[in-house]
Amino acid sequence: LLRSIREAARTGKPEKSWKQGDTLIAAWLPKPPADLLERTSAEALSNVQSVDGEVVIQRFWDLINDVPERTANGIEQLGRLSGHQGTIQSGALLVHPKNIHIAQGATIRPGAVLNAEDGPIHIAANATIEENAVVRGPVFLGEGSVLKSGARIDGSAVGPGCKVGGEVHESIIHSYSNKAHDGYLGNSYIGRWCNLGAGTNTSNLKNDYCEVSLYDSVEDAFVGSGRQFAGLFMGDHSKCAINTMFNTGTVVGAFCNLFSSGFPLRHIPSFSWGSPDIAYQIGKALRVAETVMARRGITLSKADRDLLSFVFENRRAS
Repeated sequence: LLRSIREAARTGKPEKSWKQGDTLIAAWLPKPPADLLERTSAEALSNVQSVDGEVVIQRFWDLINDVPERTANGIEQLGRLSGHQGTIQSGALLVHPKNIHIAQGATIRPGAVLNAEDGPIHIAANATIEENAVVRGPVFLGEGSVLKSGARIDGSAVGPGCKVGGEVHESIIHSYSNKAHDGYLGNSYIGRWCNLGAGTNTSNLKNDYCEVSLYDSVEDAFVGSGRQFAGLFMGDHSKCAINTMFNTGTVVGAFCNLFSSGFPLRHIPSFSWGSPDIAYQIGKALRVAETVMARRGITLSKADRDLLSFVFENRRAS
């Protein structure tokens, strides 16, 4: 679908839109009417193509729907990968090895267990599974990422350049984020350049087993998520201190620096310093980001600066 949208949305191409049921997926309007925003979608769109089978993200917590299934599908979309091009050291154990791909430059160290009985495992180039770590598929470990000694991970996707330790269950960790130490992360979504301090734990299930509510910035309120399991949602460049305890269904914005006793609030706006009452000043936040990114040879672009400045100015709603 994405390929067809890109092909249709080119200069000189007529307008076209794509809908799944009543949900607008995309629209190409080379000459949009001046009153476009005042019109209903039915009035504004023509040449509508119906599509089926697409995963539609309507609320941010939809991002953790069916993580194991979507991870498995993503691995399969990479193509039929055969053989183990990386290094499997003596004492490592691979269960259902035909469902495991170990890319060139990756290393599986002694005592590590990779079990693909319940889904495929993809270890990308130059990634490392350290001693006695346990991986239960479906799992994707991105390029250059490290699964630390004794770590346990299942049904999850980890981006490139990450360090992951402790226990991770049905979660997404984006690129260059670290959860390098012991602690539990379940049914969670972690953005880029985040760092969870040693001993950080997340709750993903309420004691009464009821539906988890989550903060929605559009409604500026906690709303029912329809989920029984929901952990931590953390925006880019946010960090927390050692032994931080996140309650079930906690939403943390971007560029937060959290340190306190007890549980943080279940909604922390972007650019919070310790608590929502104190702002993490934009100048300092950007300097820290530049330093962190420079260690990986990456530069904070002007577009990123402009976007983050906008988020800072609107931090109460993020």
